[in-house]
Amino acid sequence: MKLAYVVYVMNAIITAAVSAAVYLFWVANRKRIAAETVGRAEDEAARITKEAERDAETRKKESLLEAKERAHEMLVEAERQIRERRQQLGAVEQTLNRRDEKLTERLSAIEHRDKDLRSQEQLLAKREKSTAEAAAKFERLVADQQRELQRVAGMTGDEARECLLKQMEADARRDAANLVKRLEAEAREAAAQKARQLITEAIQRSAAEHATETTVSVVDLPSDDLKGRIIGREGRNIRALEIATGVDLIVDDTPGAIILSGFDPYRRQIAKQAIERLIADGRIHPARIEEVVEKVKSEVDEEVRREGEAAAFELGIHDLHPDVLKLMGRLKYRTSYGQNVLNHSKEVAFLAGAMARELGLQSTVAVRAAFLHDIGKAVDREIQGTHLEIGLDVLRRHGEHPAVLDAVAAHHMDIDWPSLEAMIVQAADAISAARPGARRDILESYVKRLEKLEAIADSFKGVSKAFALQAGREIRIMVESEKTTDEEAVWLSKDIARRIENELEYPGQIKVTVIRETRAVEYAK
Repeated sequence: MKLAYVVYVMNAIITAAVSAAVYLFWVANRKRIAAETVGRAEDEAARITKEAERDAETRKKESLLEAKERAHEMLVEAERQIRERRQQLGAVEQTLNRRDEKLTERLSAIEHRDKDLRSQEQLLAKREKSTAEAAAKFERLVADQQRELQRVAGMTGDEARECLLKQMEADARRDAANLVKRLEAEAREAAAQKARQLITEAIQRSAAEHATETTVSVVDLPSDDLKGRIIGREGRNIRALEIATGVDLIVDDTPGAIILSGFDPYRRQIAKQAIERLIADGRIHPARIEEVVEKVKSEVDEEVRREGEAAAFELGIHDLHPDVLKLMGRLKYRTSYGQNVLNHSKEVAFLAGAMARELGLQSTVAVRAAFLHDIGKAVDREIQGTHLEIGLDVLRRHGEHPAVLDAVAAHHMDIDWPSLEAMIVQAADAISAARPGARRDILESYVKRLEKLEAIADSFKGVSKAFALQAGREIRIMVESEKTTDEEAVWLSKDIARRIENELEYPGQIKVTVIRETRAVEYAK
């Protein structure tokens, strides 16, 4: 019994000792784990702290760099605004200078007019004085005549006969002068009647057309689906056509047709043929458009030569130089006050030939000079000078006869009449231009305004081509990419717009578009 108790006590002690040992081991292990956890947390905290410091430093540098960039942008913007302000001030200064010059000119004109008025007042005073003196002289002459009559009353027979003969001679001279004057008036009236008869007969024998040229052409389409292909993706095809031809394309709701708008009939003809050929071919893209337009231009030039030959053949002129015939054919696409110049030249030649033959003059000279009188208008948009000066220079270079040159030079009455044929050419030119419906002043002023608009753009350095579109409401300018940068293109548009504002009068506003394009072309062999 006692032994069992002892064993029980010993087991209890051993169990307590083991439990205490296990507890101590557990406590030591927990302390170790806690220490390791604290160490890892401290390392992680140190790492996070370092990363935060690095991030803060990076953000600081980025903020500093961004601030510097923003400061640079503000500085550039300020410089740009200063430059624009300077330009505006310069423009205002130029405007003020022009106004000052105009005021000075007006003041000078007023002073000149005042001086003229004073001189006219002095002249009137002198005339009044001379009139008074003439009246006094007349009164003296009347008195002297009365005294002379009183003296004649006591003359001898011979003296009276001599005085009567002198009086009769004076009366006869006066009657003869009146007779000569009446005969001259009758001769002038008969000549005028004969001239009217000749002109009337020549006009009746002429059957020329007088329909004025318009500023639009119409291209018929097989179907409206082609309108989308002509416009192209994002409008690239229609832009390529307008740039290549210089004609404004109007694609609207008109069924089965598109409209070509432009003041130059030559450009419209090239655009029309090119579009018709592209539609027939089916391939419509910018490269193909440029290729077709160039080909059509060469074909239209050949057509121009044939038109000149046909016109000369119709008039019986067979020995003109080929270059002269080509220039005459170009007049088919040239108008003057809305009148087709080639038809006008043929009509003037026909009228001049008819009148020259009726009067027995050299009809060949008259017809030739009348046909060639406006040849300068074929190139007056490309060469400086009047169409008369340019035409005479062209004809001299190609060995034209002096009689023809004289008649051409006198068709605007710039020189005295060198011959009767020259007078006939001038009269025929006036008849053709004066016919009802033959010419329209409004169209000519419109064309001249568009030509001036293109000339202003062409006068700037670096411009390769300029086209007035949208009836003069827009001008598109192609510049040479190797000579003009993008920044210079921006300033070029501003300079052209400012010059247009100063030199032209126009309704509404004009859009100035400068196009700079760089191309790289290589061939795979």
